[in-house]
Amino acid sequence: MSINPRFQRLALLTGAETLDALEKTHVTVFGLGGVGSWCAEALVRSGIGQIGIVDSDTVCVTNINRQVEATSRTVGRFKVEVLKERLLEINPQCTVQTFGMVFSKETAEKFDWESMDYCIDAIDSLTCKLDLIEKAYAAGTVLYSSMGMAQKLDPARLKTADIWKTQGCPLARLVRQGLRKRHFQGRFTTVYSAERLPLHGEIASACGSTRCLCAVRNRDEPGAPVEWCSSRKVINGSAVTVTAAAGMILAGLVLQDIYSHG
Repeated sequence: MSINPRFQRLALLTGAETLDALEKTHVTVFGLGGVGSWCAEALVRSGIGQIGIVDSDTVCVTNINRQVEATSRTVGRFKVEVLKERLLEINPQCTVQTFGMVFSKETAEKFDWESMDYCIDAIDSLTCKLDLIEKAYAAGTVLYSSMGMAQKLDPARLKTADIWKTQGCPLARLVRQGLRKRHFQGRFTTVYSAERLPLHGEIASACGSTRCLCAVRNRDEPGAPVEWCSSRKVINGSAVTVTAAAGMILAGLVLQDIYSHG
């Protein structure tokens, strides 16, 4: 069997059969923030043959500390466009599908659930997260979900557990409560941490203040003129050492699952 030299070192670890299985695998990553962007990169660097990347946002200057697609040159561009370019530079043979949208019940049917082998949930919005969990589970897609990674600094405290066995994570608690209200009884693996550092409210945030530091475009009109972001929302501190580690763990769960079934 011919081995793509990009993945030779992985093949030496897993065997050629696993590499072949990875090439035939379809994964969709929902949310390209500090967790999802690194997960997508790790998957493509591991030989995944088809990947969908889903996010409606443009790159903000405050994303640079933790998101793989965010650099000084990409501020203001759509995350899915920037990340697709990067992923194809890593492996031009990978099929990369972009979805510049928010996942919701209304947009759920835009995705090919029948061919999707794995679903990565890296969504922040609770409602959208619950919608995705329900849809992926109903479709029979293997789901791996990230819980809250803000206000954490120690990647060594990250753990994997079934959603019903998570402890100490505020977002995981809200997810469990939301799923119970929806009478959801399924099981899926999460990445979470019980670490919770205090907020430093004396530091002014860029997004969430009266004027953002970066220019953005109208998300509904890709060719629209640049505008200044003036939205106000709650901003939590986050570190790439934690968010990227969580993304790597999610990608690792996919890789290990494929390897174990090879």
